[in-house]
Amino acid sequence: MKKNLSTDLFAESRFLSRELGKMGREKAPRALLPTVLRRLDLGEFYFSWNSPLGPVFVAYNRNGISAVMRARSGGAFERLFRRRFFRSVYPEPGLPKGGWRDEVKWTAEGKRKGIPFDLGSRSPFEQAVLRKALEIPRGEVRPYGWIAREIGRPKAVRAVGTALAKNPVPILIPCHRVVRSDGRIGEYALGKERKKEILAAEGVDVAGLEEMAGSGARYFGSDTTRIFCFPTCRQARRISPRHKIFFPSEREALNAGFRPCKLCRPLAA
Repeated sequence: MKKNLSTDLFAESRFLSRELGKMGREKAPRALLPTVLRRLDLGEFYFSWNSPLGPVFVAYNRNGISAVMRARSGGAFERLFRRRFFRSVYPEPGLPKGGWRDEVKWTAEGKRKGIPFDLGSRSPFEQAVLRKALEIPRGEVRPYGWIAREIGRPKAVRAVGTALAKNPVPILIPCHRVVRSDGRIGEYALGKERKKEILAAEGVDVAGLEEMAGSGARYFGSDTTRIFCFPTCRQARRISPRHKIFFPSEREALNAGFRPCKLCRPLAA
């Protein structure tokens, strides 16, 4: 009896060993891992999005949107993502209608605020810069110096520019709304012309800004309210031409007896 039991156990173990060996030679379906990670609320996933600047790929995890990048294909995006963030990203398995797609679309259109972002790959300083950029209203711009002053680092203007250039979530975190201190449009990670394009789509008079910067004017003031603003501030846009005064600096505006706008806070520049 014991002998038969031992023989049976030995035969069974050999059978299991052979079957496990076969499994080792088989490849799991490509969708298996992302599906498991998705069900466990782990991992990072992506989908394609026809953004205001053309097709891009959007990555997200349970903490929020983590990246927006242009790439030739999903496979190319996966490689670019891995090189930049040192982790893998997977195609979303069975993405339902709505969800992140709608959140992203509404945020880009200015219809949604408070969408979560995963900025864990950025330093605390970079995160502060990016979150401050989120406060710039659609259709308005602010200079790099404004962000530096607002986050309590007035001398870190160049570092602010570097942090914005590394923005992992362009378009949704609007680094395109930050311009040079002289008022000119400046550079953009996705290209200067693309920056002009998206600003114009948001209602910014790009040509007017460039012309104003060329003349040396940086602020609008109203001779009725005695308040001065950044030229794209919604308060500044209400000033009629005959009551509009141009100032090359905040000092000159203050010396002329004008007060800074409480909405756009030009003294942070």
